[in-house]
Amino acid sequence: MARKEKAPPEAVVLVSAPWPLYSQPSIQLGTLKSYLRNHYPEIRVDARHFYLQVAESLGYEWYRVISERVWSAESCFAALMFPERLDAIERLFYRETAKRGRFRGEMNFRKVVELLGSLSETFVRGTNWGEYGLVGFSICLCQLTSSLYLMKRIKEEHPRVPTVVGGSALGGNPGRGFFKAFPWVDYLVPGEGERPLAELIGLLRTSSGSPDASGVQGVITGSSGSREPDVGSIQLPRLNDLPTPDYDDYFALLQTFPSQKRFFPTLPAEMSRGCWWRRPSTARRPSGCAFCNLNLQWEGYRAKDPSRIVSEVDSLTSRHKVLSVAFMDNVLPANGSEKVFQGFMRLGKDLRLFGEIRAATAASRLRMMKAAGFHDLQIGIEALATSLLKKMRKGSSAIRNLEIMKNCEESGLVSHSNLILEFPGSDEADVEETLRCLDYAQVFRPLRAVSFWLGLGSPIACDPASFGVKAIYNHPNYRVLFPPAIVASVPFIIQGFRGERTRQKRLWLPVREKLKDWKSLHEGMNQSGGGEAPLFYRDGRTFLIVHQKRPGQSPITHRLPPLSREIYLFCRKTRSLKGILGRFPKVTEEKLVPFLRMMEDKRLMFRERDEVLSLALSARDRERIVIGGCS
Repeated sequence: MARKEKAPPEAVVLVSAPWPLYSQPSIQLGTLKSYLRNHYPEIRVDARHFYLQVAESLGYEWYRVISERVWSAESCFAALMFPERLDAIERLFYRETAKRGRFRGEMNFRKVVELLGSLSETFVRGTNWGEYGLVGFSICLCQLTSSLYLMKRIKEEHPRVPTVVGGSALGGNPGRGFFKAFPWVDYLVPGEGERPLAELIGLLRTSSGSPDASGVQGVITGSSGSREPDVGSIQLPRLNDLPTPDYDDYFALLQTFPSQKRFFPTLPAEMSRGCWWRRPSTARRPSGCAFCNLNLQWEGYRAKDPSRIVSEVDSLTSRHKVLSVAFMDNVLPANGSEKVFQGFMRLGKDLRLFGEIRAATAASRLRMMKAAGFHDLQIGIEALATSLLKKMRKGSSAIRNLEIMKNCEESGLVSHSNLILEFPGSDEADVEETLRCLDYAQVFRPLRAVSFWLGLGSPIACDPASFGVKAIYNHPNYRVLFPPAIVASVPFIIQGFRGERTRQKRLWLPVREKLKDWKSLHEGMNQSGGGEAPLFYRDGRTFLIVHQKRPGQSPITHRLPPLSREIYLFCRKTRSLKGILGRFPKVTEEKLVPFLRMMEDKRLMFRERDEVLSLALSARDRERIVIGGCS
């Protein structure tokens, strides 16, 4: 094939490789494309959602199965990049997919790899990469080997085309070892990409040959790979300066599919970047959740103005004629969000929204979110033991986590939240407290069991001794995917560690089994029909009737007299013993404590130290949700 000389960047291409969610366009590509076109109106910017092409060819269900586990996803393109490691990679793939139960043995790994190789060749050879002055790849979780393989093939076909990578999977500074391991990568952006990428393009446009980009803030090269990036200095001061993401390429590609393979995508959007719980600190101890490494590419917390957020959602949904929107924020803004929700309500659209929130979110805000169009949430619960939540630096408690689980159910919101097992430094007391709390939580939507994994740059990785971690190294599975020299020289995003791993697995096994039982119980209750919650009450104004379903037993009904009713309703929100006595001055502590203990024994209330929470849902509130209203 004839090689063209390096073209000036009058055209730029941005690529997203497998394995993101196929059902939504890449917010990284959409945002970068829109920003670059706004910055350089004369430059053509193409966005190539190659992962969507792969999903259509492989089949959406199989794509989903592979993409949901990081090691099965990374195995496929690793086998293409390092065919001499095929046997070991194949074993890793089957070990991971076997964990998916009904998919065990149904997928032929070598045929998948063969198909991916064919699709990749068509993609690489079917594009005139020589017409682009820069080829950029966004690399997030599950996209490492696919992106590196495609870049390698592009460089083999067009060696003079400059390449740049960035994304959350490359947060921090991988150092010179990265460029030595993957010499087909010319530039790396470890932080926020808009300003550095625009400056890099400006340099390439005014330079000949291979310009020195060491002076471009936020861009790392092989010669500057050991320089620690200052991620804060290259950030946009205001997120309002970002234009609305451009997803036209994704929707144009989708329209080329046969009608039976088209679908209504979910639009990704963002209200903010960073995490307001991760406060800037000059202390050596990093702030924020101990396990989190989601904010390595950002410094501080920035949010768009409420009117800008509402306008952007309105514009995107109108342009693409879809109503599902997923906010990609690590956590939705704590301040000003009421104005955002009110703005959504005024749009007159039946939106279906998703977002991530902290467990401290008030019930009133949840009801407003439901009215605004939120349907699904991920809540930062992570644990149901206050002692463990302190170790995780979550700033929450078990009773507060139960409260938001209850409030979500009552508001008609679906919680997709996790329970982290095998957290370093957890002990028998943490497990015992978790098991106790699970006895009360089973009336709510089940949490998903997630084994702890150590993220590069997280507070635990920065201060391992405080969590009983004795040694940190690249996760052992990278030794299957990559040759030893690469694993030894490049720090990857998922880390392995030593520190009572076997003990932790054994310790948390009863919790894992109880979570399975909880899931089965919930599925059984759903199949039984009726639409009623496992624990709910109906108010009789002077009395209260509480209906309780019990696993393996007949349902039971409790009738509370006037004073008991008032106390129970008062404790719909977490209350302290002192607060209850202050609200009901005629009730003595000697009478109150036995009543609370009785309600706790019946699992109608949860008590943690001197705090109490009523667990039953309001039947009236749930019925309002069912018929389409919201209080």
